[in-house]
Amino acid sequence: MKCSVYIATSVDGFIAKPDGNVDWLHTAGNLEADMGTEDMGFKAFMDSVDCIIMGRKCMEMISNMNLTPEQWFYGDMRIVVLSNTVKEVPDNLKGKVEMYSGDINSLVAALEKEGFKHAYIDGGKTIQSFINLRLIDEIIITKVPVLLGEGIPLFGKTLKDIKLEKAKACAFANDFVQVKYSVNYE
Repeated sequence: MKCSVYIATSVDGFIAKPDGNVDWLHTAGNLEADMGTEDMGFKAFMDSVDCIIMGRKCMEMISNMNLTPEQWFYGDMRIVVLSNTVKEVPDNLKGKVEMYSGDINSLVAALEKEGFKHAYIDGGKTIQSFINLRLIDEIIITKVPVLLGEGIPLFGKTLKDIKLEKAKACAFANDFVQVKYSVNYE
């Protein structure tokens, strides 16, 4: 099963402030830019995946948004939340996500056996775990034009150097820059 990352970071590589706040995502860049219908490739990416594997903190952030059914942007996609501490789904996400604790390789193998072909991997620690297990095939990072100085980094310690290749970059009218890489673990 193909596993892909689609995520935004500050230019200095943080996915959130130290307290988990991501408000800067909505205040950085050229806010006056005419983006038209441009969504920086998110819809096309979401159309390419058939399941999502995310971390607990990512789920909690989504839960705290209290999205209405009309705002729920995941449709009926299968969403698996990794957590060794939380066993119950928040009330407002019941029927939308399922909890999992256990071996990540076993989860990926089970999803693949069920017919899933492309997983969206989301959440800092989850992405780090998948990278160290050599499960990420592609990484799409949208650099938001802001320096946070500190925060929660996208990448943590890796077990060895990991080569990123076949770079494709795109700049948007709002001053965001997106880079897509294939991952080569050899």
